Amino acid sequence: MSQHILIVDDDREICSLVVEALVTEGFLASAVGDGTAMRERVAAGGVDLVVLDIMLPGEDGLTLCRQLRDTTSIPVIMLTAMGSEADRVKGLNTGADDYLSKPFGTQELLARIRAVLRRAGRPEGPVKPEVLLFAGWRLETARRLLLSPDGVVVELSGAEFGLLTAFLANPNRVLTREALLELGRGRIAGPFDRAIDVQVGRLRRKIETDPRQPGIIKTVRGGGYVLAAEVRVE
Repeated sequence: MSQHILIVDDDREICSLVVEALVTEGFLASAVGDGTAMRERVAAGGVDLVVLDIMLPGEDGLTLCRQLRDTTSIPVIMLTAMGSEADRVKGLNTGADDYLSKPFGTQELLARIRAVLRRAGRPEGPVKPEVLLFAGWRLETARRLLLSPDGVVVELSGAEFGLLTAFLANPNRVLTREALLELGRGRIAGPFDRAIDVQVGRLRRKIETDPRQPGIIKTVRGGGYVLAAEVRVE
């Protein structure tokens, strides 16, 4: 079944171009112009990814992204006419899986959509479950299910899941920001890109007893980050 991409943007010309490009590539695609219509479409089910503009009438995209993160696990790509690093960090802090500055090319957007969908892990056939154990935590990769040492389910965004699996595949190995972005997000960071720091901070708040003094994901000064835990496969 084709994956359904929902475009949320009040610019009808952009929506028309993007929907046409997606349909040409074999996706299902639809577009809405505000948060109310977005919620209705998401509630109806079947949406696999949301492309969400920041500048919208009424509720802005950042507010809507937070709502999606609180209620669903649907991946989100933010669109912004504001290309500064601070604006990109704001988008990632709300739980967006990726961002793209306007104006953009449809081929770049398609590449970002495919990369985020791959990280979201929607298998087309039976997949043997793989369970990774670390520091008392349990990650079931096939179901993208993270369980705390107390057995509590912890929700992960697509970007957080990609980042965590990158760490678990390379335990006790120092990974640079560029390496983590390439492994966990499917793209290489620019020289001033702080996206990985934002995502590491979000992940630490979910798995560390004290995120200010992390014991699982440690910072290596001048080097990057390291997962300081043994990883076992069940």
